[in-house]
Amino acid sequence: MYEFAYNEIVEESSRSMRAQEARAFDRVIAMLREAASSGVRTRAGVNALYQLRTLWTVFLDDLNGTENALPETLRARLISIGIWVIKEIERLRSGEVADMSPLIEINQIIRDGLN
Repeated sequence: MYEFAYNEIVEESSRSMRAQEARAFDRVIAMLREAASSGVRTRAGVNALYQLRTLWTVFLDDLNGTENALPETLRARLISIGIWVIKEIERLRSGEVADMSPLIEINQIIRDGLN
């Protein structure tokens, strides 16, 4: 009986965490879209890239943690995506690229996977 209740709490907590992560992605995706319209070098662009980097830094820290319960293969794939995102942010900031659509698309895919 107690184990059943505990499992429900753990499952609900996991759903709640995924919903929070999805909302964080929603927010940063909206910021990226605004930045794509106004430009990478605008205040909106700088802020969007900063927020995206912060979000992925938190995710990468969690994915590298020993307490992360995701399967190792999935964690490795998400870490690879996170590293690409960080590198793409730097390429945008340096002016090497100007198109934000790949960042928007990959983050939408990750967000959709949380739902």
